[in-house]
Amino acid sequence: MSGFDLSAILSNQEYIAMLVHGIEMTFIIFVGSWSLAMSLALILLCIRFSPSRFGDRLVAAYVSYHRNVPTLVQLMLWYFGIFTLLPSGLTGWLTDHNAEAIFAVVGLGLCQAAYFSEDLRSGLRSVSPGQMEAAKALGHSYLSAMRFIIMPQGVRNALPPLINHSVSLFKNSSLALVIGASELTHAVKEIENLSFQTFEIYLVGTVLYLFFSLLIMGAGAYLSMRLDPALRARA
Repeated sequence: MSGFDLSAILSNQEYIAMLVHGIEMTFIIFVGSWSLAMSLALILLCIRFSPSRFGDRLVAAYVSYHRNVPTLVQLMLWYFGIFTLLPSGLTGWLTDHNAEAIFAVVGLGLCQAAYFSEDLRSGLRSVSPGQMEAAKALGHSYLSAMRFIIMPQGVRNALPPLINHSVSLFKNSSLALVIGASELTHAVKEIENLSFQTFEIYLVGTVLYLFFSLLIMGAGAYLSMRLDPALRARA
């Protein structure tokens, strides 16, 4: 049995290139799915707070589905199910443009939108209802009041869970391995198959995920401090 040899991984330029590519793809999936999730979450939030009871129930059903079906199953449904039902012209275009990464972004983004929307809803519910009434009295429409008065306060209140779920989304990008996306975990697995240095390469992968997760948490903490006057005063 060979001993522990981390240099077998770190001194190999081919392995380093594979890891760098995996990190790049991981962040493409993370940033793409985060942007999709946040955009959709804001839409879901506006529907949830609108007077429409039908819209509220529709969003509640959306949230319930994505929170109760495993993310891995949702990704597999998108790639191995919905992808095969699309017109041949569209499937060909997707295949030529990295369909695995695209469906990873779509699957993770739609799933994470459910969590982001609930985080934002909790943050908005902590804002006094009287502020919406005051905004309307000043001539703001519902959307205008939400955008300029209610939403900024709600987002600030929702930052802690949003940061936690953002870190979870980054880690869940590793699930894209099952649909063939060449992200970091995929690169780690490929290097293991080539090098047979199982412990060493998984240790490297673990350290990389830990580093980037802490980096995201640190960025979130900095943003919280910038947006919260109380935290900024204590800094």
